[in-house]
Amino acid sequence: MTAELIVRHLGVVEYLPTLEAMRTLTAERDDATPDEIWLLQHPQVFTQGQAGKPEHLLAPGDIPVIQVERGGQVTYHGPGQLVAYLMLDLRRLGLGVRELVTAMEQTLVDVLASYGVEAAPKADAPGVYVKGDKIASLGLRVRRGCSFHGLALNVDMDMRPFQRINPCGYAGLKMTQLRDQLDAPLRFDEVAERLERALRQRLGYEQ
Repeated sequence: MTAELIVRHLGVVEYLPTLEAMRTLTAERDDATPDEIWLLQHPQVFTQGQAGKPEHLLAPGDIPVIQVERGGQVTYHGPGQLVAYLMLDLRRLGLGVRELVTAMEQTLVDVLASYGVEAAPKADAPGVYVKGDKIASLGLRVRRGCSFHGLALNVDMDMRPFQRINPCGYAGLKMTQLRDQLDAPLRFDEVAERLERALRQRLGYEQ
């Protein structure tokens, strides 16, 4: 029997209330709770992972910095970046954390390939890259066998705030976005729809 999945397209939502809602769902869920994926954008914010080092925040300026419990170092969220939060019961899905990370990376590769963009993960640096430049970041937390947090794909955004940090803890790491890889116009909603379909397929949910 395939687990039930609820996908919510939330638009642009503030970071902290969304984080609290994600934490609450994870804390209160039981074996019968459907899995959820939230697709959304955030206003400008830097988030610092649990092992994050302050020296990777170079010049945050007027953009808020929020400490969170996901893995990884500092990253940036802003309008035009597609964020997917995955609240999944990994035991019910029969997935380990590494398998989930691989599925997320391959989902992003699938979506980018659908636009004719060749991308790949790196074994030593989580995320997805195009010609060595990072186009998507991953950061997860697992609590009681259930995941939360997720992935962020740079679609069509102001990339300048990435220059205020060492993205994901890598000095000099170049970031890119889908818009800069394409000659044709790009519809954000369509990218979100393709990501939803690819996640359903990679994670084994029925259409």
